[in-house]
Amino acid sequence: MLPAALRPDGALRLVIFDCDGVLIDSEGPSCRMIARTLREYGLAISDEDAVRRFAGHALTALKHEIEQAEGIILPDDWPAQMQHNLVTLMRSEAETIDGAPAMLRGVAALGLPYRIGSNSSVMEMEAKFGRTGLDELIAPAHIHSARDMGQPKPDPAVYLAAAKAQDVPPENCIVLEDTDTGARAAQAAGMACVLLRSADLPAPSWPGLLRITHLDQFVPLLRRILDSQKPHGAAHD
Repeated sequence: MLPAALRPDGALRLVIFDCDGVLIDSEGPSCRMIARTLREYGLAISDEDAVRRFAGHALTALKHEIEQAEGIILPDDWPAQMQHNLVTLMRSEAETIDGAPAMLRGVAALGLPYRIGSNSSVMEMEAKFGRTGLDELIAPAHIHSARDMGQPKPDPAVYLAAAKAQDVPPENCIVLEDTDTGARAAQAAGMACVLLRSADLPAPSWPGLLRITHLDQFVPLLRRILDSQKPHGAAHD
């Protein structure tokens, strides 16, 4: 069955955004920085391969994946080192995904509250939002970090925490994600999910998973969902 957030007899009550790849264009700079570090440990990996392999992965899980796949041992504090370096990097290089500020304003104009649920740390997200000006649109109390919780996606904990903080049942939430890992977290949480992904790239499919190719499609999609749930077809402005 579709989540209540998408059903005409249900109610969409909360939007939850992933951060990287949805609001902030940080995956490329972050993965390239990780690739440079790994080359110092003797791993032959290009920046392009790093983006393809590492985008959307939590640092602790990534350390284990790299060690298992490449047969190298990284320092125990490697995730903490990378986290520190990422915060510094994002203070100077973070940029918004095209259309992100206007999209956030559009969601607010629909009367929908929104929160952030990311594998990034709160410190890293604050650096990104401060650099890009999104801190003016995102309340600090509405930022939730799977990394700081110690439960990275695809664990649904960060999305469930965001819903609980808003006092909204998971089935009344919709998540905007750009990775399969994040989409699986939304599915595991019992939430509807919209996947932001280019039309020429493959994507998973299941009931409750929708797809857009640009952020400017998200607010109209939400408006259609809300209009379908209003009595007598009353429309949102």
